[in-house]
Amino acid sequence: MTQSLAITDYIDSLAEVEARFGLSFRPDPDFFTEWTGDRPPLTTAEQQRLDLIKQRYLYHRQLRHLLEGAVNFIVIAPLLELAGFYDPPFRLRSEASIQIEIADEEDKLYQGRIDSLIVQERLWIVLVEAKRTFFSIDVALPQALAYMFANPSPELSTFGLVSNGAYSMFVKLQNQQYGFSEDFSLNRQRNKLHDVLQILNRLKIMI
Repeated sequence: MTQSLAITDYIDSLAEVEARFGLSFRPDPDFFTEWTGDRPPLTTAEQQRLDLIKQRYLYHRQLRHLLEGAVNFIVIAPLLELAGFYDPPFRLRSEASIQIEIADEEDKLYQGRIDSLIVQERLWIVLVEAKRTFFSIDVALPQALAYMFANPSPELSTFGLVSNGAYSMFVKLQNQQYGFSEDFSLNRQRNKLHDVLQILNRLKIMI
């Protein structure tokens, strides 16, 4: 009899996602060069818009902790708009359902929902679900890898962006190996949203 398990309940650590799906961490910096290589330059208008997004985020964060909806409205939605992910050929899926079936002695079926997902099947934008901004994005990385594992073409590089607004990190998965970028924090003096948009623009060209 197949067991139905919620990804958010059963995939809560990198050790767990490695054990369940046979993934392994690749610390080699040459594995994930897509985020470190040459990046398309930003226009002056793009830089100014990103600076305004950061300014707005910091203003509202001073007043109260921000729930996911507010972070999405202030930071994520305008960032993805600047990156062109609301236009063809990309597709927005809200509350997208994911199922991963593991054929073992217990016949497990992992199920989950992603609040917002932008795809061509090789690029996933995963938001930290129902968490306040003081939660670390580390809690979402195992879930993001589980969702990316559902990609029907595992031999191809799949990329993800995990973000709670304040912190963003890129993920790469290929042939059951994964790697991370550095984390891009809005708490730093330099506006790291510039880097995030440049990397998104580069990945968009590559895939």
